[in-house]
Amino acid sequence: MSDQRGTAVVRALRAMDGHTPEPLLDEVNHHLRKVGMRLGEDELVDLLTCDDPNNPTRLAFHIQLTRWDSAVKEEDWATGMDGPPTLPGTPQRRLLVLDLLGLDADSVKRIDECYPLLLTGAVVISDAPSDWDPWYTDERAAERSFYWDAYRGVLERKMDPTAVRDVDRTAREIVRRLADPTSPTPYQSKGLVVGHVQSGKTANFTGVIAKAIDAGYRLVIVLTGTVEILRSQTQRRIDMELVGEENILGGIDRDATDLLADVDYAGHRDRDWVQGRFIRHGVRPRDVGVPEIRRLTSSRWDYKKLLAGLSALDFRSGNELADDRRPLHDSVNLYRSDVRVAVVKKNKTVLQRLVADLRSIHTRLGEIPTLIIDDEADQASVNTVNPKKSVREQRDRSAINKLIAELLGLLDRAQYVGYTATPFANVFVDPDDSEDIFPKDFIVSLEPPGAYMGGKDFHDLNLAEDSLRTVANSNEMAFVRDLCAAPDDDAARDADIQLALDAYVLAGAVKLYREQALSTPGVFRHHTLLVHESVRMVEHKELAQRLLHVWRRAGYSTPRGMRRLHDLWRDDFLPVCQARAAGEPVPTSFHDLREHIGTAVDRISQGRSPVIVVNGDKDADYEQDDLDFQRGDVWKILVGGAKLSRGFTVEGLTVSYYTRRTTTADTLMQMGRWFGYRTGYKDLVRLYIGRKVPGPRNTRIDLYRAFEAIVRDEEDFREELRAFQGTDDEGRPKVRPIDVPPMVFQSLPWLKPTQTNKMYNAELTVSGEGGKVKDFFQQPPRSAQVNRRHFAAVGALLDAAGKADQFFDEQGNPYHARYGIVPADEVRQILQQFRWTANYSFAPTMAFMDDIIERGLLTEWVVLVPELTKGAVARRIVDGRPEQLTVLKRTRRDDRGGVFSGSSPRQRLAMEIISGGVDVSSLSGSPVASAAASYPAATDLHTPTRGAFLLTFAADTGNGAEPSQLPSRVDPTDVATLFSLSFPKAAAPVGRIGFKVKVPGAGAIVARD
Repeated sequence: MSDQRGTAVVRALRAMDGHTPEPLLDEVNHHLRKVGMRLGEDELVDLLTCDDPNNPTRLAFHIQLTRWDSAVKEEDWATGMDGPPTLPGTPQRRLLVLDLLGLDADSVKRIDECYPLLLTGAVVISDAPSDWDPWYTDERAAERSFYWDAYRGVLERKMDPTAVRDVDRTAREIVRRLADPTSPTPYQSKGLVVGHVQSGKTANFTGVIAKAIDAGYRLVIVLTGTVEILRSQTQRRIDMELVGEENILGGIDRDATDLLADVDYAGHRDRDWVQGRFIRHGVRPRDVGVPEIRRLTSSRWDYKKLLAGLSALDFRSGNELADDRRPLHDSVNLYRSDVRVAVVKKNKTVLQRLVADLRSIHTRLGEIPTLIIDDEADQASVNTVNPKKSVREQRDRSAINKLIAELLGLLDRAQYVGYTATPFANVFVDPDDSEDIFPKDFIVSLEPPGAYMGGKDFHDLNLAEDSLRTVANSNEMAFVRDLCAAPDDDAARDADIQLALDAYVLAGAVKLYREQALSTPGVFRHHTLLVHESVRMVEHKELAQRLLHVWRRAGYSTPRGMRRLHDLWRDDFLPVCQARAAGEPVPTSFHDLREHIGTAVDRISQGRSPVIVVNGDKDADYEQDDLDFQRGDVWKILVGGAKLSRGFTVEGLTVSYYTRRTTTADTLMQMGRWFGYRTGYKDLVRLYIGRKVPGPRNTRIDLYRAFEAIVRDEEDFREELRAFQGTDDEGRPKVRPIDVPPMVFQSLPWLKPTQTNKMYNAELTVSGEGGKVKDFFQQPPRSAQVNRRHFAAVGALLDAAGKADQFFDEQGNPYHARYGIVPADEVRQILQQFRWTANYSFAPTMAFMDDIIERGLLTEWVVLVPELTKGAVARRIVDGRPEQLTVLKRTRRDDRGGVFSGSSPRQRLAMEIISGGVDVSSLSGSPVASAAASYPAATDLHTPTRGAFLLTFAADTGNGAEPSQLPSRVDPTDVATLFSLSFPKAAAPVGRIGFKVKVPGAGAIVARD
């Protein structure tokens, strides 16, 4: 009975698709009358809000409700009875839809609770030319929507309705900001779309391509990364979900096996092609007046020089144009012409072929509405030639950047849309360079769907430090496992690898258990472990051998191996599954997994080797199977570097083993291949990550904390974008990308945003780290005027330092100092009066100080003025002040512009205690703890928002006089005023640096706490 009722609801909803919402209960009962049934409103709402999100009735209603919520076409139904048209995605629109469906207040409340209106989606910062018109109207989008409708159907089969709505909305917003393909006057729009690593950028730009083709764009060039494996994967995805069987076959009958040998996918028996998973439009597009898509590349080959087949690219060959006297972009010709699509990797030779062929066709290039999608836009596309070495009018360019610029120069109607998850290199592009790829027209920040498992899902960003952590509330406890073995400790490294392999096998067994429990055989087609230690190919072979050695010794069929897996299940997987399985079946005992463990090991072991190396070497160089996610199931351990760290999706990735260090944030984030969608097995994901990886100058780097810092920066970055969204009363954007304040922050000072050769236009603007002492001795060469100025500036600080007490150094030895507490704003005004060497800027430190003062993280400074009597010091009256000051010996370094060398190590500990950098209570039993008990001044002065300011003076007579040679009363012209700072630890626990674009008026993106 419930099936009949549900079927009636689905039929009623489908009848209203694309039309006005009508009283739903009446429509449903109309269908039910034929079978002698009738529903009440409560029963109807029960069906619409049932607990199973995959129930066909609930799913159909969710999809249709989302379409009505987000519909932008100004139809009569979208206008309220007593007001203006309701806006999409608003509570007013939702209320109107449910009212038109004839639902009462109680039903509306139940539906709103089941389907909350999510006000998410892209953030758009856009600039439009003064004569820009909103050409991509709802009417125009609806007039031609063949490819978008088909692609939306694909998305609806694999995404929840909210995610589909967001792809629709963001794709529409991007296409709106492109130029009208039929406009008599060409215009080039350039934009940047910022996604997350492995978050669905391909889905978004495929949606943009679909809408752009429907709108009239006739040449689509998709630039992928620099490796063929990514290009091929992107090609296949576009072919499978957008191009479709009819366009791939080009008129050949699908069953004509003798003609299919050279047809992509059909010829090499692609599994998804054979099983009918490629989209089918149902008709040849040209038979219904829709342009066909001609592919200029395939999954097996990149762009080749067309030579005699140049007509494949030429719109003026054959009878494609209705009126060859008119340009291609004229609507008479445009909508009957076919589309050319090329998916090419960013390779010099490949792009040169494409440029050469474009120059050879008969169609005037300025007539071709072109869309250039640049995936991984921060890789290879950005110019890495130092602009100082070339004249701006004839700027030297790196090879790929030059060819992209050449494409844009040839194709007047080309629109450039870059996609990246790590945009720092792009925002440092010189916006005054008209041939480059600065996103002058728009920046779009994508929000990943709720199913996405990203950086936040592996870190505890919002968990209070004093919280009781469990696998239920701590992402780190649930998913992250430490790797601490030293690189030269082979036994410890093998033990770490064994743990990762055991987790991989066990996770595979749980997947097989779930397939059986849910009667969904084959749902987990791929199951992979990714090992990334180095980008050096020579090291991959050695690592693969080590993995294979540990695998062969694992003994998964022995009691020893089974005991290991039992303990891992009991201590690790079972608690996490019980807390995080989200409704997926969980074995009640290890016994339920035993049969699946053997199957998992067999699937991983089958073929030539359980390990596959994926790098620039030829597959023949290794005893292994090819990596091909399309032809069959892949249950393998993957070892690689660059090929697997940029854009390429590692299907079924469940366990990651990661110990590679890098010095740039964008490279590190791109290597986070464990981000992505893990439908049905999020609780099984494990990240084994290096916590003590060798760094520069014998340091050890915690890669997990490095990722955490980048994730925080990324979240700040996106939050700042949200602050700049919005339009004015005329519907125009409030802010242009070029006007967005030019800042990019990075929490870890040792980790630059991007490579140095992509930062020629970047300038350090903010710098600071909490709890650490830094000296600021970069004063200009000796100047009587500067010395007098500096001493006068700190007079108020000396006046405030009226209290005296004893402090102590790192050995617990006491010393005397005067101190005082001064408001942060007053210290800031004093520091503004200091002067610096020509090649040094105090501005980054001042900017950091301004930021934390504004946010209430720095309220006061404890000013310390030491009273020393030992060493090369003297006690002198300076400028007639009432107290004697300690004057130190400091040497000016002529090779560094006269900067003072030396420091005041005795006072550093007290400063770090005051600023929170050192917690004395954690040092019980040490000399420091004993000294703190005897001399508690430093500990008593600490508060979370206080910094420490050390004020010292050095003899600076110009003739090298020792402090003891100074007269009893010293003129301030002979004394240099020096200071050191320690910002509050809580203000920036791991530091904060920021960069801006050097070019005046240039715009980059701001991200801050």
